[in-house]
Formats: sequence, C-alpha cells, structure tokens
Amino acid sequence: MNRLLGDARIDALTATRIALIWVFAWLGFYLVKVIARRVTAAATAGEHGGVHHQRAQTVAQLLRSAGFAVILFLAVFSTLQTFQVNVTPFLEGAGFLGLAVSFGAQSLVKDYFAGFFILFENQFVVGDWIDVAGKAGTVERMTLRIVTLRDTDGTIHIVPNGQIATVSNKTRGWSRAVVDVGVSYDTDIDQALAVLRDVAREFGNDPAWAPRFDSAPEVLGVEAFGDTGVTVRSFLRTRPAMQAEVAREFRRRVIVRLEEEGIKGARTQQVINIHNPPSGLPTTTAPAVAPPPIPGSA
Repeated sequence: MNRLLGDARIDALTATRIALIWVFAWLGFYLVKVIARRVTAAATAGEHGGVHHQRAQTVAQLLRSAGFAVILFLAVFSTLQTFQVNVTPFLEGAGFLGLAVSFGAQSLVKDYFAGFFILFENQFVVGDWIDVAGKAGTVERMTLRIVTLRDTDGTIHIVPNGQIATVSNKTRGWSRAVVDVGVSYDTDIDQALAVLRDVAREFGNDPAWAPRFDSAPEVLGVEAFGDTGVTVRSFLRTRPAMQAEVAREFRRRVIVRLEEEGIKGARTQQVINIHNPPSGLPTTTAPAVAPPPIPGSA
C-alpha cells in the first residue's frame, strides 16, 4: 500500500514539474513578445514607416524567432530530464550532426553570418533601393539568409547574403536626380539659364511637390558642348526614393516652358557646303576612251 502511494506521489510530482516547465515556457514566450513590441515602440517613437521603424520590425522578428527556438529547446530538454531520460547521447549526436552540417553547408553559415552583420550595421532595410551582387531593386523582404529585390519591370531577385560583397544604397538619407537639358547653339544661353532657374524655383515652391524635396533645386550651368547643342545640368535633391518622379516632372515643366519662351532644344544639324567654280573659267571634260578590243574578234 505504501509503495503504491509512493509511486502515486512520484507521478504527481513529475506531472507538477512538467506543468511548471511549460508554464514557465509560456511565460518566456509571452516575455519575448513583450520585449519585441517594446523594442519596436522604443525605436520608432513618433515615426511611422521610416527607416528606424523598418529596422525595428526586422530586429523584433529576429528576436521572436530566436527567443522562441531557445525557450522551446530548454522546455523539451527539461521535460526529458524530468522523465529521467539520458539526454547525453542526444547532445553528442547533435554535436556530431552539427559538425557534419557545418562542413557540408559552409555557404549557408556564411549567408547567416553576413545577414547578421547586414542587420547589425543597418546597411539597408525593407523599402530601400539597393544594388547588390549585380542586381538592383527595392528590398521587399530580408532575412538572415536572403534578400528579396524587385526591379523596375517587376522581376523578383533572391540574393543570398553571403554573395553580397558591396552594397550600393540609393535611398539612404536623401536622393538626387541629375537632369541634363540640351539647347541649340543659336540660343541665348543667359536667357536659357534664367528660364531654367525660374522653372526650378517654381517647381521647388509648388505645394504639391515641395514635400518631396530635401533642398531647393539647383541649376548649375553649362555642363558640356555637344554635337547637337549645349548641355545645362540641374541637381534635384529629394527625399529617399523620390528622385525619379521628381526628375520626370521637372523635364515636363522644362519642355513646356522652353516652348513658351521660343527656345529651341538641342537637335542634330548637318551643314553641307557646295563649292561652285567661278564663272568664265573653262570646264574640262575627260576625253572619251575607246574600250579595248576583245581578243579573237575582227
């Protein structure tokens, strides 16, 4: 009778320990979620959809995934120990398996290490336009292993982080559109510069477009002499990733204004000089030469 009661007490104690293990695991899961939310809230206070918000979202997702994996492993390990299961062979086997996997998946490990440092150094975030590994596009998704880019024609490029040696980020902080306008050589260049500067000033002060600019547009002046005309260069410094739409609108306004002012754009011109001989001079013609006789003909 006492033996049966002892076995019952042992079973009840084991069940209590298992229940406590998974209760603490659930609390750990909840704590990880709370910390992830706090990290996101602290990093993006007063900001919605910006760089810090995107980076905080990525860090929070990584924290939740890693935290859940660690807590789950500890909970399963503690449960097996409660049942007095010898876990040493499992740990040794996992160690050998991990060693074999590390030799067979060096590129995978390289991807994860590169992804960690990309995230840690804040090289780019979701929404940035970047150029990596010969591919360019907007970052739609990033993990510790891969980066997903979508280019201008909608093609998706999946680049492993281990192949990223150099990152060219075109939307970090601010962007710039370089607009070259060509005018013909017979144009009054001072008038053309005045017109372009007036267009740039009106464009920068337009309430519908001013929020896209990071600073006032600049018309630098004559940039080059070409075969078709004179090139005038302008700089349009914009908010991140807005340089393309600003440049298109600026070109449209320039074309309309140049037509209104009667200023001709650069165009291909070809001049043909025909030299006629002075009148009164004798003209010479080549004497007719008879063709050679055909052999055998008489």
